[in-house]
Amino acid sequence: MGAMSTAVVFEQPGEMRLRPVELPEPHSTDCVVKVHWTGISTGTERLLWDGRMPPFPGLAYPLVPGYESVGSVMSAGNETHLEVGQRVFVPGSRGFTGVHGLFGGAACSLVVPAERLVSLPSGLESTGVLLALAATACHAARRIEDLGPPELIIGHGALGRLLARVTKACYGVTPTVWETSAERREGCHDYPVLPPAEDDRRNYQRVCDVSGASGIIDDAVHHLAKDATMVLAGFYAAPIQFDFPAAFMREIDLRISAEWQPEDMQTAMGLVSGGDLSLSGIITHDQPFNSAEIAYEQAFSDPRCLKMVLDWRDA
Repeated sequence: MGAMSTAVVFEQPGEMRLRPVELPEPHSTDCVVKVHWTGISTGTERLLWDGRMPPFPGLAYPLVPGYESVGSVMSAGNETHLEVGQRVFVPGSRGFTGVHGLFGGAACSLVVPAERLVSLPSGLESTGVLLALAATACHAARRIEDLGPPELIIGHGALGRLLARVTKACYGVTPTVWETSAERREGCHDYPVLPPAEDDRRNYQRVCDVSGASGIIDDAVHHLAKDATMVLAGFYAAPIQFDFPAAFMREIDLRISAEWQPEDMQTAMGLVSGGDLSLSGIITHDQPFNSAEIAYEQAFSDPRCLKMVLDWRDA
């Protein structure tokens, strides 16, 4: 029997437990990581929680979610380059025995291929869980950079805020951000945040949606210029549908931005390390690991909760 860990387990949609799970035997190319903090995704993890996730490779219950973890290396295989004690970002694990790992990061200890780990400076603590979203924002911007930076960002959750900050940091451009939730328009920002109905502009050329709303093309199309490009960078549980005539008249292009790539993480790390990309103000809530059920419920229901972090240091 392998070593044991404690993990958040979605037993089935709508049923969660915090319980022991068995780790796989580490390979020579793996590290065992002691997890300090994990972030809760209000996009993909919510879909896993309520059973709306479309068919996805590796999707089956029971499963351990989580791809936003920060921890330290407890042991390193002899074919790895990492040292014991190194602080790392963990985008997911090798999984568990008897439980599916999708993406398998929400546990107190993990077995992870060393090549997947991202070394962090020692001063980067719980905000390090945001690196997955920061890299995702860099990837979304990169999907459109041949045309220029985003002029309009739709959605002002954690990813939308990071994309707005990346747009300013990388391109020196101040985007407009749409947000329908009044709670998520609150606060002081160095870019305009407004409800779509209050935006009179009708000539946006480059738009990036991170809202995950399946009807977003119809919501945005009358604000677009001819030959405009929309990047769909959210995760859409329902089929994307839109009325054709308005899109036809403008001859809009659609692009899809998927998961971040290593070069996007390098860009994000460079921006954060250089002080050009702030991660502050996005983690709004935290809970100890043994209050995971409360944490997930609030993360999925409270619009003021941009990012919930579980603290595993005492696990």
